[in-house]
Formats: sequence, C-alpha cells, structure tokens
Amino acid sequence: MTEGTRDIVTGRARKVPRWRRWLTRWTGWIGYAAATWSLAYGLLGLWWALGGAGFPFGAGNDPSAELSVLGGARAGVGAPVVAALGLAGAVAAVAMGRAWGRGILRAVLLAFACIVAAALALVIPDYRVLVAVAYAPIILIGAPFGWPPGVDILDVFPWPVVNQFVCIAGGLLWAATAVAYGRRTTGARGRDDTDAGWKAPSSAARWGRWAVYVSFIVPILYAVTRGAWALGIPLGITDGFLRWLQSTGLVWAGAALAALAVGGAILTLGLVQHWGEVFPRWIPFLAGRRVPIWLAVVPASLVSVLVTTAGLMFVRLTLFGTFSLGERAPALDENWAALAPELLWPIWGVALSMATLAYYYRRRGKDKHCDRP
Repeated sequence: MTEGTRDIVTGRARKVPRWRRWLTRWTGWIGYAAATWSLAYGLLGLWWALGGAGFPFGAGNDPSAELSVLGGARAGVGAPVVAALGLAGAVAAVAMGRAWGRGILRAVLLAFACIVAAALALVIPDYRVLVAVAYAPIILIGAPFGWPPGVDILDVFPWPVVNQFVCIAGGLLWAATAVAYGRRTTGARGRDDTDAGWKAPSSAARWGRWAVYVSFIVPILYAVTRGAWALGIPLGITDGFLRWLQSTGLVWAGAALAALAVGGAILTLGLVQHWGEVFPRWIPFLAGRRVPIWLAVVPASLVSVLVTTAGLMFVRLTLFGTFSLGERAPALDENWAALAPELLWPIWGVALSMATLAYYYRRRGKDKHCDRP
C-alpha cells in the first residue's frame, strides 16, 4: 500500500511507500520502541541477577575491563540495578510514548530520558566499539590472505563489545524518545519551525560549514601521525616505540585506520558540498539523483557517537592516570602522538554532530519548499 502525494513542479501524483510514511511518523512509536528495549535489557539484568551467565561488565567478565567506566562492577550488585532500571525505563518510556505528564512530571521524564540516553550511548561504551567498526572491513577483506595474522572477527566482537553496541542502540532510542516527547508535549508540529532562527537553511549553512571544517581537520591530524609511522617516520614517538609497533604489525593496522579516517574526513565535506546533495555523474545508476537525507545523516550521526564515546574514554583514562600503551611499550610521556590526537576526538564528535544537524536543517528546509515527503 502506498499513499499518494502531488509534486508541485510536475503536477503528477507520486506514491509514498508505507515504510516511508511509517518512518515519518516516528514520534508516535519511538517511545514504545524504547520501552521494548528497556524491558528486554531489564529482563536480561534479571537473568544475570539470578545467576545466569553473560554479565558483560567488570573484571572476570570483560577481558578489557580497565577500559570501561564499569570496570569495577560485579554481577551481584550490578545485575539487580540493571533489572530495576530496565523496568523503570520501560514504564517511563510508555508514559512518554503516550505523551503523559505536565509540569514537574514532564521535566522529570525528560531529564530521565536525557540521562539514560547519554549514559547508554556515550558513557558506558568505550573505544572498542569504534575499533570494531573500523577493523571489521579490514578483517573481512584480509581474511582470505591471512591478515591480520592470528585475528578473526570474534576477537573484534566479543560479547562485552557486542553489549556496548546494544547499549548504544538503546541510547539512541532514548534520545529520540526525549525529542519526540518534547515535541508532543509542547505542541510543536513537525517542520513548522524550519525557517526560524538558527534552524533556517541559510543560517544552518553558515554555522554548519565551520562544524564541517573542524570535523575534517581532527581526523586528518590523527591520520598524519599513523601515516608517518607506516612510512617509518617516528612522528611524536620514540624510535623504540616505532620498532615495537613494526614488530607487532600494529603500525599497519594504524595505517589502515588512518586511511579510514581520511575517507571519513572527505565524506564529511559532502555535508556542505553539492555532491552531498546530488550524486556525481561518475556514480553508475545514481548520477544526477538527489542524495536521500538519511543516507548522509544516519552514518554521520553514528560515527559522531562512536568518536565521542572513544574520545571520552581516552580523556577519562588520561585524567585518572590509568592510560597505558602496554607492558612492552615505552613510556607515554615520550610518545605524545600515541594519545594526543585521540584527546581531540570529543571535539571531533561534537563538531560532526553539529555538521550533521546543519545538513539536516538545510536539506529539510529545501525539501519542504519543493514539496518533498
């Protein structure tokens, strides 16, 4: 089933697929999606509290627990807390899905949703989710050639890391629930404010351009250091550390990540370039067609979350003095380039999220005036 709309340029009726209409009505169902996630994770917490296997936090359960903000958690205490918060979250999400609450109750529900979203998407995960996303294509491509040696996909995606992906998904659902609840309980209606203030396409184009520039520079700085190491140049590190990286093969893994960072930086420029709105001529079958907004917004939003999460972990470990390059690696104070670029990642993540939001507001405003669904 599809529902028709009319193009004001051609005058022809256009059909909108059901799934697309369903997505445009996300404010009505996103709260129930968050409730379902919360209930499912709460039941998982109950399973762990009853002695079930798979508690993903703390030493003995997570092989890299020292990287996690919940590295000291224990199933005996942590699992009941997960169960209780999951049940409370399910109730709160249903209330928000039904647009209940005014005054203080509304403020409490919004605050709860924002705190849960930030904790799940930014605080609980660490840089391993970014590493997993970056290394997955490297491993899949190199697997037939036996590279990287001794590494398979399960090494990159152990259960504690998979659980972090689950938490990020829940955090995004809760963030969307907070936005939808805020709109529905204040009488906001869709796109009526598209042309107002900083959300206007012309305004978003200005501040979004600066955000794109920052989003481009930070990953390039990271790529320069890793690229130099691959070329045998000890940029910001000692000769001994470079030899250690070369002996372990990590220098090539860093080079691969640097290539991905450069590719991501170039794609970020598309948020303010014409080819970010219309597919270039050299792309088969798509040349000249408009780029769907979601095709740019969804990947950029996910990357901004992953980068921010990873950066916050590096900042946290540095502030508490617990960051280490490994037992065989030289001292960190002699190898500043091993950490300094990562400390800029929170700035990268915030800038990329702003650039993505600006792209959304700019494209949304144009599509509104073009009568695009």
